[in-house]
Amino acid sequence: MHPPEARREKPDHNTLWLYGLHAVAAALANPRRRFKRLLLTTEAEAALAEKLPKPWKLQAERVERARFQTFLTEDAVHQGAALLAEPLPPVDLEDALAASRGTVLLLDQVTDPRNVGAILRSAAAFGAAAVIMQDRNAPPETGAMARAAVGALDTVPVVREVNLSRAIVTLQKAGYWVMGMDGAAKTTLAAAKPKDRPVALVLGAEDSGLRRLQRETCDELVKLPITDAIESLNVSVAAAVALYELARG
Repeated sequence: MHPPEARREKPDHNTLWLYGLHAVAAALANPRRRFKRLLLTTEAEAALAEKLPKPWKLQAERVERARFQTFLTEDAVHQGAALLAEPLPPVDLEDALAASRGTVLLLDQVTDPRNVGAILRSAAAFGAAAVIMQDRNAPPETGAMARAAVGALDTVPVVREVNLSRAIVTLQKAGYWVMGMDGAAKTTLAAAKPKDRPVALVLGAEDSGLRRLQRETCDELVKLPITDAIESLNVSVAAAVALYELARG
């Protein structure tokens, strides 16, 4: 039997618990985010007020740290802060491109929510315009994803598309040079990056890489110049390195 607190804190089908001070602060500050409950320890409330001055749009419930163990996983680094919220509605690709001409990342079957969160964090750090994922074969929004993103889930537009290759064509028509990351490519990203147009990067899953249709639709396949000591980089690390290379100009 679960304790009464666990039953009370169980989210319904259209809500999730966001946790960690950065993720909670970013969600509270996001006008697109709808939320229902805010649970804070005394210490977390003071720390959150430093990041996001009161008044908040939601009255906080003061709880003890042990309360979080009743509805979060044991490894959840919550820092005494949890926010019950609805998932963010996806952003339209055309709206994201109208707001920014920064780099766009497309994730081809990247399914680990922590990898997606880390990619969002790098996307925020280097001013990416959007991160595009599929409706299927991509993780839904989770607390673990938001925690790994350290607030970027609420600041970087996330676009969900039924067909990634169609999204690539849309980007090409919008003036983007679309490059697929492929360890077997002959050209490095540094050598191939264009100077006269924005770039979209397509990153595949570590085990299978880019699927055939995505590979064929890209303008060019490129690689990062890693040594033979390892076969490949973690996809979130590769995304960070690639974004840094593009940001160097």
